[in-house]
Amino acid sequence: MSLNDIIFKQIADVVQQENLETYVIGGYVRDIILKRESKDIDIVTVGNGIKLAEKVAKYLGSLKVVIYKNFGTAQIKHKNLEIEFVGARRESYRKHSRKPIVENGTLADDQNRRDFTINAMAISLNKSTYGELVDPFDGMSDIQNKIIRTPSDPFITFSDDPLRMIRAIRFAAQLNFTIHNSAFEGIQQMKERIKIVSKERISDELNKILMSDIPSTGFKLLDSTGLLNIIFPELSNLKGIETKEGKDHKDNFYHSLQVLDNIAKTTSNLWLRWAALIHDIAKPGTKKYQTGQGWTFHGHEFFGAKMVPGIFQNLRLPQNEKMKYVQKLVLLHLRPIALAQDVVTDSAIRRLLFDAGDDIDDLMKLCDADITSKNFEKIKKYLNNFQLVRQKLNDVEEKDKIRNWQPPISGDLIISTFGIKPCKKVGIIKNAIKDAILDGVIKNNHESAFDFMIKKGEEIGLRPKSR
Repeated sequence: MSLNDIIFKQIADVVQQENLETYVIGGYVRDIILKRESKDIDIVTVGNGIKLAEKVAKYLGSLKVVIYKNFGTAQIKHKNLEIEFVGARRESYRKHSRKPIVENGTLADDQNRRDFTINAMAISLNKSTYGELVDPFDGMSDIQNKIIRTPSDPFITFSDDPLRMIRAIRFAAQLNFTIHNSAFEGIQQMKERIKIVSKERISDELNKILMSDIPSTGFKLLDSTGLLNIIFPELSNLKGIETKEGKDHKDNFYHSLQVLDNIAKTTSNLWLRWAALIHDIAKPGTKKYQTGQGWTFHGHEFFGAKMVPGIFQNLRLPQNEKMKYVQKLVLLHLRPIALAQDVVTDSAIRRLLFDAGDDIDDLMKLCDADITSKNFEKIKKYLNNFQLVRQKLNDVEEKDKIRNWQPPISGDLIISTFGIKPCKKVGIIKNAIKDAILDGVIKNNHESAFDFMIKKGEEIGLRPKSR
């Protein structure tokens, strides 16, 4: 008997003592059928969910109960499980809000309010029917046929809570299911309703789509339903191919999704996946056609990096080191590609190591993922070149210790050596030392940098107090 079975038996003991009609419901039931691991258990009772949680917590050994009064729910944590209790309820909605008016209800009422048939199934914890499946909308068949379908009219379902439109797409991406035609049409027609949903809730769903095995599935569905242009227009703007003088460019929307899928095979780092998705985000604004040269996107990495803070702010994503990490990778994503194409100098490698720091390995993963050519020989060539770049990065780092480089000469030392106050010349000398080390003019150590500091100071009219 598994731990989870023991938990259900223990809850069932309390349910019997309290004479409460109670069920396991929702995602946990779905995941049991799909044989997916789940640590979140939802318990619905025809009665007071908070009181049931308190009784179960006491029965299990005086566990802590976290109560969410605004939602009428309570949660306990037992070993590696999170168990949430709620009273069965019926819901009604107002036009301009996704917050429902809640009333006590029956199990049938509670199942009717669920978003999708696969999330509306329940398993009885009651003595006479313990373990029986209650499946009024035939969610089992939808699981077997891999279909996302709403229990009731999809127009009502999505109007009541528009976030369900993105949740439908997220489940389709996570489970490799197909959205039922009626639900798909409902999303297309109700898409404008998404505007009443908070950006935080939308971003939470986008992050879950990004973390699916093949995240492009979700973004293609967001696009085809019309939601993407509303919630993330910058990404939608990448779509399309333009032709001039018989020359066209690749569709940067589908290229970005391919890069995202490629990197999803190598990392579970959400923010690296974000960088893959938006690495070319500025291409529409930098696109130019020049006769004889074709299409160019000069500076798109620079302008893309400048767009990242605004995108993160609009989507209510974190404005911290995670955003700066994505911004850095967008800015640097062409640098290794240039090194793979040209003769690699130690100076170029040092500068890349200096700019990328500890994120150099993630940057190289992004570069590998950015190869989306259909030409096998070209792919092989680029991957081989990137391996050479990696080797060069390792060799230079071992020799020069540039990654996360700290200057061997501080501003305070420059000031005390020349007997000056803080001024522009201090910055000039510091930058000159940095450039000299990165260009291989001097070694990355204090002695070489100090001698260079004296020389550079004298060039700009400074004299050391003593030598």
